Amino acid sequence: MKIRTKSVHTGVNIDKTFNSVITPIYPTSTFFFDEIGKNKGYDYTRSGNPTRAALEANIAALEGGVNCSATATGMAAITAVLFFLKPGDHIITGDDIYGGTYRLFNAVLSPRGYKFSFINMRDLKKVKSEVTKNTRMIWIETPSNPLLNIIDMEAVIEVAKKAKALSVVDNTFLSPYFQRPLEFGADIVVHSTTKYLNGHSDVVGGAIVYANSQLQERGRYLVNALGVSQSPYDAWLVLRGTKTLGPRMEAHQANAIKIAHFLEGHKNVKKVYFPGLKSHPQPGLIKKQMKGFGAMLSFELNTAKVPLNKFFRKLEYFALAESLGGVESLIETPWFMSHASMGPDGLKASGITKETVRVSIGIEDAEDLVADLNQALKG
Repeated sequence: MKIRTKSVHTGVNIDKTFNSVITPIYPTSTFFFDEIGKNKGYDYTRSGNPTRAALEANIAALEGGVNCSATATGMAAITAVLFFLKPGDHIITGDDIYGGTYRLFNAVLSPRGYKFSFINMRDLKKVKSEVTKNTRMIWIETPSNPLLNIIDMEAVIEVAKKAKALSVVDNTFLSPYFQRPLEFGADIVVHSTTKYLNGHSDVVGGAIVYANSQLQERGRYLVNALGVSQSPYDAWLVLRGTKTLGPRMEAHQANAIKIAHFLEGHKNVKKVYFPGLKSHPQPGLIKKQMKGFGAMLSFELNTAKVPLNKFFRKLEYFALAESLGGVESLIETPWFMSHASMGPDGLKASGITKETVRVSIGIEDAEDLVADLNQALKG
């Protein structure tokens, strides 16, 4: 099956009683046993639930993994993956990753003995030089959030393999529709399913996709033991969302391309970060590992001409809000909002400035979105 067919048909036909076309929601907390040691495959919803299992099969198929764990939030997925390691282990990651990931790594896990190197992962020599005898994981976020830097997955994953370290890729920005890290040898792929996989801004969730059965066994054990699995109703909402992943991503991207070109030509915009522009410095790598450009972009606003708050207040169709990947367009300032937890030093090291604006392009009419930005950029 092609990916758009997989997204519609994988994991859904589980109702053998009434032949429901849509996957049922099983809101039960527990399942009764026919006798000691004998049940219908489920005993307690934290450990397993038919609705969640349907979503897990769907996402695993989209990413090409052996299985998946659906979690309560994207951060729950990231936290569970870090429990593959122990205090004293070393993790290499980027200096421009999502602010919530940075906060978990730097403020929560570092004080507990985990060792992190936050580096420019576009520099392969730097990645190699950071490997130590205790390196147990390389965490890759590509495209990066919010500056859309592209990491050479294949090359960095090869470094991880030589170090006998796990390679983990956060694929939230592109979704499996535009990028499939397991095809480049990644061990684990994580998602905030809150974003494009769900696509409707009405649920929070996460996913961990495993490349092999050994990782699956350990990962599913950890998700159950930590108690971070997703509720049946939330899983049902995400499964509803994955059915339209293909057409949504195409619509998002078409709008993003038009808006990126508009912004790049505007006198009050200093710089635009978007993989679909010829000005992006990594066209070869984009072509090699991405099947599309996605719909996230950022730009540097000339705040001397257009103050941030004035710009945001004038917008009609872009909501000033964190998160991304919904059908509606969202806009925010990473310095003060999504990445504020990095602190000034971390923000400066990543290249984020007080003028950086991050935009999640929705599926509204592109002409309306361009007109809205145009009137707000007049200052």
